[in-house]
Amino acid sequence: MIDFGEVWLVGAGPGDPDLLTRKAEKLICDASVVFFDALVGQGVLDLVPDHVRLVPVGKRAGRHSKDQNAIDALIVEAALAGEKVVRLKGGDPSIFGRAMEELTACRDAGIPVHICPGVTAASAASASLGMSLTLRGLARRLTFVTAHTKRGKVLSLDWQALADPEATLAIYMGKSSAAQIGEGLMSAGLPGSTPVALVENASLDGEVSFVTRLDLLPLAAKTAVGDGPALLLIGEAIGAAAKAQSRATLHRADFDQDRSHPSTND
Repeated sequence: MIDFGEVWLVGAGPGDPDLLTRKAEKLICDASVVFFDALVGQGVLDLVPDHVRLVPVGKRAGRHSKDQNAIDALIVEAALAGEKVVRLKGGDPSIFGRAMEELTACRDAGIPVHICPGVTAASAASASLGMSLTLRGLARRLTFVTAHTKRGKVLSLDWQALADPEATLAIYMGKSSAAQIGEGLMSAGLPGSTPVALVENASLDGEVSFVTRLDLLPLAAKTAVGDGPALLLIGEAIGAAAKAQSRATLHRADFDQDRSHPSTND
């Protein structure tokens, strides 16, 4: 009887190693080989023990080091050789992580395969912004969308379905398609005044966030953030959070002023 290894698709979270789950860290430490994406944070990779082989199979838009079939083959080959394989993916493997292709490749080869979830970028971005992605009476739905397309393909989304004024829209890999996103949503009826947040490198030391309007999104995507991976959050919940933070800032300023000028009344 052949003693195959096993495969775990592990969510590395948004980059901050403190946001890695305890189970994910245990699996990384127990692995014999880790195949990791380009978006996995260096702090997470630093947790991998020295005796574990680290194999980069990173993919970023326009800079693919290996295609999906090659990655599938590497994972299967290692597991067939009896290794404990961790396929480390940024965020959560089940959210725009090409998990199904790798699950299918392992199952077709008779290899045990499992998923360890991770913190997805939208959760990390909303936490950094100090906001809730849903809000009673204002944002009743949360929609995850990817704007990533194959090279040369035009972004094609159901703008009518996405232009929901009672939803928060989280768009992954949307920075380069900001103009199309803004035009598509506004043409479907979403007001140009709809709040938008751009969050680059969510949870990392180099995080940059910027709040703007839907009609100004193309300009903000070009000028307000850098060239790192960015998430777009669109909807009234973003505006509500910004207003709440402004009120909190004013209250703190008033409090500080009162403390610096104490009343002389007895």
